[in-house]
Amino acid sequence: MPIHEYNNLVDALNDLKARGFDLDFNLAFDKIKCVENEICLAPSQFEIVETYRFEGASNPDDSSILYAITSNDGTMKGTLISAYGVYSDESIDTSIIEKLTVNYNIK
Repeated sequence: MPIHEYNNLVDALNDLKARGFDLDFNLAFDKIKCVENEICLAPSQFEIVETYRFEGASNPDDSSILYAITSNDGTMKGTLISAYGVYSDESIDTSIIEKLTVNYNIK
């Protein structure tokens, strides 16, 4: 995985967007969903190519993980922001949890 140094989440998002990760993804039970085009990707249809962890300045509960994602067919590149503790959310399927934790090589 490429290693980049970022001071904060905004800097990371700006750089990733400049590098072509311009779509926004959200968790949607057993897949991720692209906000812009409503396309959903199952865990087998995407790869996490970079991950970054950011901690809140005053509150550790304000921490998040930024994932840079590419679809396997190469047509989609974007980001997913997830708060710590999302894995305890019962509305997320274990297949997505496994995909995110397997790729948990956080910088």
